[in-house]
Amino acid sequence: MTSDTRRTRVLLTGATGGIGLLLEERLGADYDLVTHGRHPATEEQEETLHIADLDDYDEVLGLMDGVEVVVHMAGAASPESGWDAVLAANIVGLRNVLEAAREAGVRRVVFASSNHAMGMYDRLGEWPVYPHHLPRPDSLYGVSKVFGETLGRFYHDEHGLEFIALRIGWYTDDPLDADEDVLRAMWLSPDDTEHVVRRAIEAEVPYGVYYAVSDNPNRRWDLTNTMLELGYRPKDDWTTLPGAREDVVEGGKQAPDSWPAGS
Repeated sequence: MTSDTRRTRVLLTGATGGIGLLLEERLGADYDLVTHGRHPATEEQEETLHIADLDDYDEVLGLMDGVEVVVHMAGAASPESGWDAVLAANIVGLRNVLEAAREAGVRRVVFASSNHAMGMYDRLGEWPVYPHHLPRPDSLYGVSKVFGETLGRFYHDEHGLEFIALRIGWYTDDPLDADEDVLRAMWLSPDDTEHVVRRAIEAEVPYGVYYAVSDNPNRRWDLTNTMLELGYRPKDDWTTLPGAREDVVEGGKQAPDSWPAGS
């Protein structure tokens, strides 16, 4: 939030998804929040949600009035998404968001990238993974996130649009619902989700690609630049939850052969 009394106008796309609903609830008191989705998920959203299809440029442009920062959470969200889904929502849709932001004079876009942009390292157990490693997607969904990071780089270099990509880990309220070590290792808690998105909105750095996971002792993905450049300080750790027990495996317990199915 800016230091004066005027609240930053933030467009939150994908406000009807799990992370979107969390951010709508937690950011609304501090930002002038505009929420977007295709179908309301709550009674309140029946009155407040702005409806737009991402693959319709004019509809996307209509969301940008007075917006300073876009937090772009919308799109096909499963690593098992097919080509048609990722093409419309994650490729054409992101291009429309970035171009509309540029045309409307938006200052910054915070992009929900994904661990799946680098997920082949996870499938093969080639850890640790650093943000500067070459992209290595594990699915068409992951490919679409690599495309998004690259397109954001272009819009930053060519048009001066600030662009922060967050490679989000595994967001869930309860990481003990899954047995896979690699999923628990990339857990991103609700509180840490809020914190890293706030830092992505507020940090002075104009461009970057950052991992976003919680403070899990078995994580394989480097958070150094997230902590130094964004000021992110993860607080949560799945191993501290009641009933949690970590089985330490040197080098990291191997991801399932079917990765990323079910992730």
